[in-house]
Amino acid sequence: MNSVSSSPAKFDVLGIGNALVDVLSTEADSFLEEMNLTKGSMTLIETERAQELYSAMGEKTEMSGGSAANTLAGVASFGGRGAYIGRVRNDDLGNAFSHDLNSLGVHFSADLATQGDPTGRCMIIVTPDGERTMNTYLGASATLSGDHLDHDLIASAKVTFLEGYLFDRDDAKEAFRAAAASAHSAGRKVALTLSDSFCVERHREDFLALVSGGVDILFANEEEIIRLYEVSSFDEGVDAVRGHCEIAAVTRGAQGSVIVTAEERIEVAPRVVANVVDTTGAGDLYAAGFLYGWSQGQPLQECGQLGSMAASAVIGHIGPRPGMNLAQMVEQLG
Repeated sequence: MNSVSSSPAKFDVLGIGNALVDVLSTEADSFLEEMNLTKGSMTLIETERAQELYSAMGEKTEMSGGSAANTLAGVASFGGRGAYIGRVRNDDLGNAFSHDLNSLGVHFSADLATQGDPTGRCMIIVTPDGERTMNTYLGASATLSGDHLDHDLIASAKVTFLEGYLFDRDDAKEAFRAAAASAHSAGRKVALTLSDSFCVERHREDFLALVSGGVDILFANEEEIIRLYEVSSFDEGVDAVRGHCEIAAVTRGAQGSVIVTAEERIEVAPRVVANVVDTTGAGDLYAAGFLYGWSQGQPLQECGQLGSMAASAVIGHIGPRPGMNLAQMVEQLG
């Protein structure tokens, strides 16, 4: 879409997304009844409810989360150079988010908000049967706007990766367009994940305009690509996206993925996982593997295979992060 930058990149991938802290605790089924929670659901909640649940949860495990942050954690696990832009408050969870992401090797140095909503969080209740019940409070993450973009940081990354979940707010839409413009003016690339089929339905026209005019690499799953182009089959969706952006990587769960360019369609087989425990984060980690491979100049087939490898590393256990060092996994597989 643009000429390649003449200056060397400081980072391989820069992510922009909802900065959330994942707060996990293991509780009995009776806890769900006491807190009026529906097992296996994901519910968006407001400040008071978030504080109530957080106080009621027992021993907690806290880690940086959110879709794009999970992708950047995966990039770092491969050995890639990652950076992140998101909005958190200067509270305990905001400091935990910052510390955790940096400890993984992902650069995050944003000024923390000193007023307004507290840091966003996804409170995840794991019951003895392994089921996850999630309550998400967006908090400060939903206040991200163009004012919070670091344009020098964007210009220093080979690709800027945008999280579709942020697209629900006009300020965030403008931030996306500004980030894409900064990346392209520096001769860099822009990637977008559609994130959620309902998000696609709410903002279909805006997404179509962004994909056609501001995105080089698109990530979507089967349902998202069908809804984006209002077609009835996966193959029709793949045909529709061809040529709208340089590369589209469309995942199909157990059927693997398909990578589409103007000239070719590449089928990528999935990696077989003996025991699928939790598919949360599979799409985030697929994007991590693909973008890491792309940033290292790998052929698209290998980028897709790295994506499949990373996704397989996350679905065999609870949680949206790989349960192993992905760089070591690549070495072991030769």
